[in-house]
Amino acid sequence: MSTILRMGLACAKDCVQQAGIENPDAIIVGTGLGCLTDTEKFLKNTIIISGLIPPTSFIQSTHNTIAGQISLSLKNHYYNMTHTQNSLSFEHALMDAMLCLNEEKSSVLVGAADENICFMEELAKEFNFSEIENKLTSGASFFMLSNTKNNTTKAELIDSCAIGLNALTNEEVVADFLKNNHLLLSDIDLVLFSTYGTQKLEEVNKLVHPIPVLSIEKYSGYHFTTAAFGMHLATEILNQKENLFVQNKAPIQRILVYNNLGNKNIGLTLLQAIET
Repeated sequence: MSTILRMGLACAKDCVQQAGIENPDAIIVGTGLGCLTDTEKFLKNTIIISGLIPPTSFIQSTHNTIAGQISLSLKNHYYNMTHTQNSLSFEHALMDAMLCLNEEKSSVLVGAADENICFMEELAKEFNFSEIENKLTSGASFFMLSNTKNNTTKAELIDSCAIGLNALTNEEVVADFLKNNHLLLSDIDLVLFSTYGTQKLEEVNKLVHPIPVLSIEKYSGYHFTTAAFGMHLATEILNQKENLFVQNKAPIQRILVYNNLGNKNIGLTLLQAIET
């Protein structure tokens, strides 16, 4: 198995074990670039090998291979879906998961995975992404969503949205999202952000001032589904008895995960402590 398949499968199975749910009603995965190692291997085979090409690397190169491998491992034959919408892949997977819960599914395994290969560094240089050169990483994060609170519940997912080809200002996007959830910016205790080097810390600070901000990429590096790691980080922060991330701040009750690629692709995810 390639790196992304091993990461995704191991992370998903660990999530299932922690949640104590053997067979979720749906498996949903978001991935920005999919199985790059196997894609690269397949393309090289088409150049090197004459005649019939072994199909394995092609079969394992498709984006939905991750969700498929998880399904095979869990012997799960229910709803299985993969979303690939660039940097908004995880948010689309989350929205799909919430729709499944609205359709009375009791548990949904949702997550994201992306891997880095050497060729990605070449692309970063080619497109002048100087902020992320030599900082590209691989990562996977998975969650079990349910409408029912139990002793393994870590946080409440309030809402998630994804806006592609955005034409609004960042302030308008954030304000509209919070308004739809009957909240003001002052109701948020912490903003976790990832911008892939396309926005400076000062810009994010100005956007949500005076709310404290924390970079997701400081802990995860750069890959297209860092928003999933941001949700994982948010759930851990919401479960801390003392705040280790923001100084001189009361206990954190609500966290906004802010995912912005070039002010065009904007994803927002809102989480809340379960005792709020």
